[in-house]
Amino acid sequence: MKTSQRPPETLLYLDDVTVNFDGFRALNQLSLVLLKGEMRAVIGPNGAGKTTMMDVITGRTRPDSGRVEFAGGVDLTRLDEPAIAQLGIGRKFQKPTVFERQTVWDNFLLALAGDRRPRFTLWARETSEEQDRIAELLKVTKLSEHAYREAGALSHGQKQWLEIGMLLAQDPQLLLVDEPVAGMTDAETAQTAELLREINRSHSVVVVEHDMDFVRALGVKVTVLHEGSVLSEGSIDHVSADPRVIEVYLGR
Repeated sequence: MKTSQRPPETLLYLDDVTVNFDGFRALNQLSLVLLKGEMRAVIGPNGAGKTTMMDVITGRTRPDSGRVEFAGGVDLTRLDEPAIAQLGIGRKFQKPTVFERQTVWDNFLLALAGDRRPRFTLWARETSEEQDRIAELLKVTKLSEHAYREAGALSHGQKQWLEIGMLLAQDPQLLLVDEPVAGMTDAETAQTAELLREINRSHSVVVVEHDMDFVRALGVKVTVLHEGSVLSEGSIDHVSADPRVIEVYLGR
């Protein structure tokens, strides 16, 4: 992939990214372009490089070679994790991590961008702007009726929505979401697809997932990784019909 092929509306740009771990090539000249406002689903077998790709984007792992650029050419390989988060890249891991002994409302309050040093957290009364923002987050995540429940009392799916909402509270330009529907009921899975589509109206999103029905429900471009490289890319119907994808991933 040449730089000249990069569209002007590019938000995230990976070019020939390679990562080696003790002789194992986790990423092998991986190239990927994500446009501003796009949602992309990333699928592939275990060991395909999905997590390593997310680690590279967020600064947890330094690539051995290649370019990783964000928002007009910022070189992410020169920044650490906090700096990349500050730049506007938020990541949600597979296992939800919420403040279980705090209410849903207070979880959102703690997550809001701004001065959240300990003496300012739950001791200070939130501003009217913060109250409006939290009410908006509660509505988006369908958690309004659970605002004053302890987060630990929520279902697994509701905890996932809460954490996605907490990520949204920081207003990142790009959300990286890792297997959001693992362990969810069918109803929760459908609602999660709806939530991510709603978020995508104002944010760019990358979703790593194994659930093909969920990926189909998202209705977005799909990138299939295998052995650290892009194996196939296109609509869910296109990649599902690709003989190489069938052989290495779908197994039918």
